[in-house]
Amino acid sequence: MNKEQFSSEPEDEGYSQAARAAAASRCTWVSVIVNIALSFTQIAVGVLSKSQGLVADGIHSLSDLIADFVVLFASHKSKEDADEGHPYGHLRFETAASMVLGILLLIVGIGMIGSAILKLETPESIPTVHVAALWVALSALVAKELLFRFMLRVAKKVKSSLLVANAWHARSDAASSLVVGIGIVGNLAGYPILDPIAALVVGGMIAKMGWSFTWDSLHDLMDRSADEQEVAIIRATLQNTPGIKGIHDLKTRKMGDMIIVDVHIEVDASITVEEGHAIAVSARENVMQIHRVLNLMTHVDPWYHPQLDH
Repeated sequence: MNKEQFSSEPEDEGYSQAARAAAASRCTWVSVIVNIALSFTQIAVGVLSKSQGLVADGIHSLSDLIADFVVLFASHKSKEDADEGHPYGHLRFETAASMVLGILLLIVGIGMIGSAILKLETPESIPTVHVAALWVALSALVAKELLFRFMLRVAKKVKSSLLVANAWHARSDAASSLVVGIGIVGNLAGYPILDPIAALVVGGMIAKMGWSFTWDSLHDLMDRSADEQEVAIIRATLQNTPGIKGIHDLKTRKMGDMIIVDVHIEVDASITVEEGHAIAVSARENVMQIHRVLNLMTHVDPWYHPQLDH
């Protein structure tokens, strides 16, 4: 999947859940406006110019509208505070939304593949398209690429995997518009079969990306751990906490764009329970301040000096 990996940095106002939700809402409404204009233009011109590839691209843009509203809903739900039924908050609404986006892409892609295959079975019925289809395809390519760059920049700033998924959704549209444009050029050059071939390629691209998003989100919903590099950095932060002699059984699981950590920390066996508790609290505060960790649960184990007789 084309999700960006986020580095571990101190969380500030720009990375807060409220800021992430606001950025998602702003980006998504921009995407809604662009997709409304593109989808209706592409489908209308595609029908009138007899371009199956452009119609397929328009349907793809139309599917983005559904995806945009899924993102808006998930962003709204994910910023809700923790409650009795959801003690860790509602961050996994973002992960679930990413899965919905993936399933949507997969369904659209398979449908486009089937439609293109039916057309290729009767090549004599493929009409020559009008040149207007080419101009619309090129305009859609430029609009989608600009939208992708805008959304990905914001996604990286607020560290939102949901926005990354939606940004790459826009990039898939840009790629599909490029393929459709090439197919239309080939059709106008006297090779009509290239238009449904372009629609077939676009369908395959969309289906592949949909499967990738769905599979990745499924793993996150099944408590997949954070990547090894981020776990190593969290481990180093714990080991550098004053009073911690060692750590073991460090486990992580993703909660939306945040991480939940469980770890056993080893402290000097000769100190009091109160002192051991203070070290655990300090370790928790350090990790949560520096990394995108939602919660850190510690189990304190005694550490014995190897040179002393116990």
